[in-house]
Amino acid sequence: MEEPAPGTPPEPGDAPSAPDADETRRRLDAYAYLSAPERLEYLAIMRVFCGTLLADLAVPDVTAKLREGGGPAAGLDADPLTARLEQLVKWGNLLRGSHTVKASSITEYQRSRARYQLSRLGERVQRDADGVLAEADAAREVSNELLALVERGLRELAELVAEPGGIAPQDGLERVSTLFVQFAGFADSVRDFYAYLGQVLTRYDLDSGEYQGFKELLLDYVEAITEDVSFRAPRISAALDALWPHLPGLLEQLDAHAQGLAGLPAQSEGRTETRVQRSRGRELADWEGLRGWFRDTDGQGSQVDQLRDATLRALQSLLANAKRMLRSATGEMSRRRDLLRLARWFDEAAPQDAHDIAVAAFGLYGARHLGIPPAADEVVPAYTSWWTGPVVEVPVALRERGSRAQRGRTASVEDHSAQKERLREAARQRGADRSAAGDELCSASGRFDGVRLTSAALSLFLELLATALGNAQLRRRAEADEREERGFGLDAAWSEDADLGIRLTVHRTAGARTLLRSADGDLLLDDLELVVHRTAVSAEGAEPTGSETPPPRSHSAPVGGAEMSVS
Repeated sequence: MEEPAPGTPPEPGDAPSAPDADETRRRLDAYAYLSAPERLEYLAIMRVFCGTLLADLAVPDVTAKLREGGGPAAGLDADPLTARLEQLVKWGNLLRGSHTVKASSITEYQRSRARYQLSRLGERVQRDADGVLAEADAAREVSNELLALVERGLRELAELVAEPGGIAPQDGLERVSTLFVQFAGFADSVRDFYAYLGQVLTRYDLDSGEYQGFKELLLDYVEAITEDVSFRAPRISAALDALWPHLPGLLEQLDAHAQGLAGLPAQSEGRTETRVQRSRGRELADWEGLRGWFRDTDGQGSQVDQLRDATLRALQSLLANAKRMLRSATGEMSRRRDLLRLARWFDEAAPQDAHDIAVAAFGLYGARHLGIPPAADEVVPAYTSWWTGPVVEVPVALRERGSRAQRGRTASVEDHSAQKERLREAARQRGADRSAAGDELCSASGRFDGVRLTSAALSLFLELLATALGNAQLRRRAEADEREERGFGLDAAWSEDADLGIRLTVHRTAGARTLLRSADGDLLLDDLELVVHRTAVSAEGAEPTGSETPPPRSHSAPVGGAEMSVS
């Protein structure tokens, strides 16, 4: 296999693969000493090794340095200290050193032959741990001035690479390194500040002083940061767009000028290659990350968008605390301060006084009874002692678990969607059948004797007829007719169905005979004329006019009879 020439950029497939599960587990073991029971002693030991460079120390050397510094590990003897050092070697924080031992006795040789030095992973973990322990629990200022320097550096770099002849390699290297150091400082300060802000956002019991400081922090500082970032983000994006076409050539020029560790000759075949982590800004991926901070390049949103969202959430939290403080005037306030004062009373009280405070504060009186009623046929007086009274069966759940709640799975709510759908379908079908019966009556009006109605049509007709006769008004004739035995006429004999848009009008006509034929039988009406027609809402789409009463007939006659014959 042919090896690439020195200085040739590695292909994408030549990049080292991600660490496997065993490698990941080995790296995570380096953090184990921070959570061990003897973590304070381990921290003191690791600080001794971090204070030296490329030095291997024996047990007596470590013991002497621990006693000089004092602290939890100052009293460790040689044997427990050796056990701690060996454990750190197993976790990967220390390495065994190679050093020529000069000893005057066997005991001194045994103690001095085991020498230890700091591993790279152990130094990185200890440095991060010391950084976490040294940081104060306070808000870190955002280095806003670094963002202005990043903008100016990108703009100047884009102008220089676009000039004839390009930029000098050493000048370009210095500008790129400075640019990414400034951007890393700004990004780290933003992350630290918003991490602190997240701690404040989780609190909903701020008092007036804390709320005032939180309000000034948000309104005066966070808004200034957001506005500055929003102002400079388009300018930085524009400078990156101008620089982007020249970026591959610039990176090749910088690699040809100073390759650093990446330019070391390839090692002989069969030996492990040394993995090199390039400086920030020497890889195209670093520039893509810088571009993605100020612009949405992958559809997941930019860091500038996240800053706006975080600021909005902070303002919403501020409003929530403001509402809580306004509600405190009505008594709806947090009892945090009262509970802290009660806890202080408990801490300072004697045992008997603590019982009295608990009774007064929470009403936790002694047990009086179980609340289980006896059998219905047993009447136990109130003065009966428990010692001599009848035994009451205590349920198992109350006796073993102290709970009356029923165990087991709660039955789910029955789903009636299928029944509801069937009922809706039946209602739609009834409506369709009724509409068809109305259409049939309208089409058969005036020629009932020549049409055979369906059962639904006849049923609808009888419903309308009953309503019409119920609405009819009987009036006495003005002049009596000697040939008639009854002196009453018929007025306002009509009815309608607004949903179907049909109306039935009944007129009194002497000698008229109306015959209706249907599948259920024949209906004969004497001295009555029937008219079924559409109302205005059905014919013209206007408002119904069924409330209008049809004009009364000019003649007066007795109400006709009706007879039903079933065939």
